[in-house]
Amino acid sequence: MTCVVVVHYHLRTGGVTRIVQHACQALRERGVKVAVLAATPPEMPLAAPAAVVPELAYDERRPPVTTPRLIALLRREAERLLGRAPDLWHVHNHSLGKNSLLTDACRELAKQGERLLLQVHDFAEDLRPHQWCSLMENLGEGDAARLSARLWPQAPQIHYAVINGRDRGILARAGFEPERLHLLPNPVVAPRVPATSSTLSGGRLWLAPVRGIRRKNLGELLLWSLLAEEGVVVSTSRRPENPREQAQHRHWQRAAARLRAPLRLGLVESEGLSFESLLKGVECFVTTSVAEGFGMAFLEPWLLERPLVGRDLPEITADFVSGGVVLEEGCYSRLEVPEGWLGRDRLWHAAASALQRWYGEYGRSQPPAAVDAVLNAWCREGRVDFGRLDEPLQMRVLERLVEHPVEREALSPSALTPPAPARVEANRRAVAEGWDLQAYGRRLSALLEEVAASPSGPVEALEGTPVLDGFLDPSRLWLLRV
Repeated sequence: MTCVVVVHYHLRTGGVTRIVQHACQALRERGVKVAVLAATPPEMPLAAPAAVVPELAYDERRPPVTTPRLIALLRREAERLLGRAPDLWHVHNHSLGKNSLLTDACRELAKQGERLLLQVHDFAEDLRPHQWCSLMENLGEGDAARLSARLWPQAPQIHYAVINGRDRGILARAGFEPERLHLLPNPVVAPRVPATSSTLSGGRLWLAPVRGIRRKNLGELLLWSLLAEEGVVVSTSRRPENPREQAQHRHWQRAAARLRAPLRLGLVESEGLSFESLLKGVECFVTTSVAEGFGMAFLEPWLLERPLVGRDLPEITADFVSGGVVLEEGCYSRLEVPEGWLGRDRLWHAAASALQRWYGEYGRSQPPAAVDAVLNAWCREGRVDFGRLDEPLQMRVLERLVEHPVEREALSPSALTPPAPARVEANRRAVAEGWDLQAYGRRLSALLEEVAASPSGPVEALEGTPVLDGFLDPSRLWLLRV
């Protein structure tokens, strides 16, 4: 029987913890023995024993500890829960900059011959400069190439898993060995909707089932509420928890009230309803996000037998489309508005300022043609993608549409049209067959067996900063992310 220890920073509800929960269940059903180590106790049932290791907490919260001491603690707890040493370590987001000693411990474990599956859900290199700077201070000693070498060790006993094809492509181009680089999409399990519950009254609910953080693009959600059919209420499910996000959230609440838009943000908190109760009353799901990791919002609606409309993210959803999910009926990859509404000079200055900030935060020099590359990605044939704009620029468009409603016809698309019931059912079948817990269990258990059987060899490093270079692409610039 394969024995695996899963390591994460915490076991709070949502996010990566949800994936850990599903993995424990799927692996137990396939006869794999699992133990979980984290800095906090689980907030939901786990189909595996778990131990609290406070030293796995974020750097600013964890007790002082050395890398050898952290490894000793992890070994002790893993062996106590499993009854013997693990065959491999499955570590989530080791390179994100949340706990620099865990990053270092992974490399040291590999040097000691341990087999590791390092699953990367999020990248410090992907527009998370605060976390990159933390890593530079704690591990890189101010040298980006040195940091890259410590973040991304290479050896026969180290395998990497990513959750989408975009990330696999970036790591493959960075020089990761293809045989040790794996695509491991998340499982999709529909939330349980109560048979009887309170639901929102006073309108047909079109729901973006998200926390209203900046990259969820609330300005675009406000636009669609202004253009919605009579009786439709467009909403988000939750308010942001991060204080830095709350100011922008309040901005959009005030803007919606001033423009008299049927937009309601944070229904769970404002209405006192459970998230599951909201799902019961949804007529259509909406997404306007400009950045996702796995992209659960593109799959879950179909399992709930509801249509999905809004912004497609092809670099994420290409995996879903190849698996049989059709998004072109109801979703768009660009929401185009006339460039003349804003002016080329205003767009140029917005791009130049954001690029200077973006590259500067990573300590890099801006490429000479970067602004042109950004504008080529933003603008096509005299139109600019609304989602690429920041809040002030988006507000100029929204105010113009309120003052001149007839100009909505200048938008492309100018309305959201949900896909037909037959498409909803076809997509439901595709998701249920391709991303269910059983399919995930088969993929994960096979991958763990492959890692456990890997030979052990010397630990080497990538040269330079190829992962950062892959993400620092000017065409990927969204103002809502910098």
